[in-house]
Amino acid sequence: MNPLPLFPLRTVLFPGGLLPLRIFEPRYVDMVGRCLRTESEFGVVQILGGAETGAINELATVGTSARIVDFNTADDGLLGLLCRGERRFRIEQRSLQPDGLHLAEVSWLTEGTTVPLTAAQRPLVAVLQRVLEELGTTAQFLQPRFDEAGWVSNRFAELLPLDRAAQQRLLETDDAAARLEILAPLVRTD
Repeated sequence: MNPLPLFPLRTVLFPGGLLPLRIFEPRYVDMVGRCLRTESEFGVVQILGGAETGAINELATVGTSARIVDFNTADDGLLGLLCRGERRFRIEQRSLQPDGLHLAEVSWLTEGTTVPLTAAQRPLVAVLQRVLEELGTTAQFLQPRFDEAGWVSNRFAELLPLDRAAQQRLLETDDAAARLEILAPLVRTD
């Protein structure tokens, strides 16, 4: 199995979520080129210690793979990407290339069975639909599954004003129904 290239960030990406990126460091420009040529994914993992553009002391052990769904050249000449989260992984072993790119041997985490929303959770869907309408044309890159607790809980975990530690704990929660039970009281549905 080939190692997964990592893009460490001070953010948490959830499966099904969208992540805009601006690429300027040569190591990531090269990584993006490889991903586009081979139609492969890369891993997004939260930085727990260090900086996005400097030395990284500590990374979370659970992250999400991302696939590039759109790209452009920004007005400032930087490469703009829109990526969609795909599946969660756990870092088993990590290495650093001479150019500073992090690589990881990962194990893929299972999502379990699809969990439907309960009747009490259905009002959350209307709130989520209204919020996602604000995305405009970017929403075309989402693959909505409004009837699934995992997808709905992942969107609220991204959208609610939670700190990164709370988001990381939610990402590491395997049970989609439990994740939604944690988040539902934070959403005003009236």
